[in-house]
Amino acid sequence: MEEKFYRLGCDIGGTFTDFVLLNDRTGELKIYKCLTTPKDPSDAVEFGIREMEKVTPGFVKNMDEVIHGTTLVINSIIERKGARTGLITTKGFRDVLEIGRGLRYAPYDIFAEFPKPLIPRHLRFEVDERVRSDGTILKPLDPEEARQVVRRLLDMKVESIAVCLINSFENPTHELMLKKIIEEEAPEVSVSISYHVLPQIKEYERTSTTVTNAYVKPLTGRYLSRLARRLQSIGFDGKLFIMLSSGGVTSVETAAQFPVRIIESGPTAAVIAGQYYGKLFNISEMFCFDMGGTTAKSCLIQKGVAGVVPTFEVGRVQRFMKGSGLTIQVPVVDLMEIGAGGGSIAKISRMGTLQVGPESSGADPGPICYGRGGTEPCVTDADLLLGYLDENYFLGGEMKLDKEAARRGVEEKVARPLNVPFIQAVWGIHDLINETMAAAAKTHIAEKGGNPKIVTIVAFGGAGPVHAYGLAKKLGAPRILVPPNAGVGSALGFFTAPRAFDLLRSHKVPLNEADFNEIEKIFQQLEAEALSILKKGGEEKEIQFERSLDMRFIGQGSETHVPIAERDFRKLNTAEVRKLFDEIYQKLYGRTYPDSEVEFINFKVRASLPERLIQFPKLESEGKSLTRAIKGKRMAYSPMAKEFIPYTVYNRYLLPPKATFQGPAIIEERESTLVVGEDATVTVDELGFLWVDLKRE
Repeated sequence: MEEKFYRLGCDIGGTFTDFVLLNDRTGELKIYKCLTTPKDPSDAVEFGIREMEKVTPGFVKNMDEVIHGTTLVINSIIERKGARTGLITTKGFRDVLEIGRGLRYAPYDIFAEFPKPLIPRHLRFEVDERVRSDGTILKPLDPEEARQVVRRLLDMKVESIAVCLINSFENPTHELMLKKIIEEEAPEVSVSISYHVLPQIKEYERTSTTVTNAYVKPLTGRYLSRLARRLQSIGFDGKLFIMLSSGGVTSVETAAQFPVRIIESGPTAAVIAGQYYGKLFNISEMFCFDMGGTTAKSCLIQKGVAGVVPTFEVGRVQRFMKGSGLTIQVPVVDLMEIGAGGGSIAKISRMGTLQVGPESSGADPGPICYGRGGTEPCVTDADLLLGYLDENYFLGGEMKLDKEAARRGVEEKVARPLNVPFIQAVWGIHDLINETMAAAAKTHIAEKGGNPKIVTIVAFGGAGPVHAYGLAKKLGAPRILVPPNAGVGSALGFFTAPRAFDLLRSHKVPLNEADFNEIEKIFQQLEAEALSILKKGGEEKEIQFERSLDMRFIGQGSETHVPIAERDFRKLNTAEVRKLFDEIYQKLYGRTYPDSEVEFINFKVRASLPERLIQFPKLESEGKSLTRAIKGKRMAYSPMAKEFIPYTVYNRYLLPPKATFQGPAIIEERESTLVVGEDATVTVDELGFLWVDLKRE
């Protein structure tokens, strides 16, 4: 049987669905982009693959794998379009979702709103059982009572049930009993138990995460099985993988079982690509900036590594207010969402000032210039009117933009109500979105101990390179890197992500009393579970395991992450583990407390397969020259001159390696456009990456 040599990355965004086809034999990349189909995202996937077949006939039969990232899960939570879900919990804990941690995110705001729980109170039921914190059973679960509770929920027409009992991470007996009863009573109803979703201490985070998983599970399962069927119908018989929020990829079966793990599926991929470029070029401080049609996401990559955090929030009531969203406790790349995209709507605020975003026109109807019925002026409309985009070369000319309609929209909805000149209104939209992004980016970089004045900004997404220069100027960043095919950066990132899965188990025990044989058993159980998950993807290659611990001083509220290099925990002793903890604690906080006792909280395992990396082909110079790459001049707005000036327009595909030229310049490719001002120098390297150096002011 001939070896299959194609891999396809497919990223479904809020506005566009991006495709990247990689030929593993030659390193050649083929790109395609089409509008997302919100009612059924698999429509766009099938359409895109059929269109790509016209250019590369027969590639589907030679496709080894499809790697997929989607915003479907996060959108269904934000828009509250998940399943009708019920919750079964321990007596006395029915209101955990509302109580949370008892903290107010805005302590002085008496009108502060909190997100409504995904499960209303009338669909939350209690069972009279209790497990102690050490796992011993204080009050056994009555099977008859449990069955009555399940039947009451089924009478209320729930499609999915979440089960989260107190201390079940130490002893899951009662949760497993409930799961069995639900499967007997209603095999068609989806079930999520906390012991499988998140066997971790902290009941609010565990309940919230299990409930979220249950809420999106039926929808995700239906979508993924429909997608798999459609891929089969067009001749694909390889493996389908889904991007995890933590930066790994996993099988469709695992994603359908744990959809809560793929909430940040798409945006994560661009960060993983950025991480790969950071290692490739040895860039120590990199600011990853991915701006699409609906949102912009960013991440600071330090020393070639993107941080992974154990928790994040979804559906915040106040977009940038920590604590105002639903808490999800799963590993996720440390992304910051900046509420800005090409489709962000410009309007007059209640205070009579210009406001851009966070509302977006999405893919349907989209900005006015798309000509699909949009009536609200958006960032893309402003970029077109400023001369940064070519109405005849958007998506390589496949999508003609309506400049006149965009002009009328900005005039009627922004310039006249504000009583300002037209050009001031248009530039105001572009500049304000840059200002919004820069303010958020400065906060994110400062929180991570970074310095905006030394970062290299890596720009991805359809709108990222258009706005990267403006963002760099506001941050004081000296350099911008624009990879080849930047407009589909997320889809490209799928190829650099490892097959990986993270698992954890809570077991609270003081270090001095811990049984290291028992701990080794926990690690082995986690590794066996991770092994079966990775093997669902049909992989038989050598799997690597990374072990780590969460430890803390007894009585402390937060944990310290301690990686463990030793493959057999029984070979360690108490003094060695304590030394590892003290070294990390001292590095983080400047001192440690040798006389205070420490305890274990969580045991973690990351299982991963060897990475399959991209080999970028070197740029060919034959038939290319800087003169041939020039498409002509275009009048575009210069913020330095404060007027329209001629920008030189370049065709990125004709730029030769080692070419250098000065701004003002517009470099066009099919999926994206890079805009740089007069004070910037652009250099093309041997692999086709564009390096933009800005003059220090």
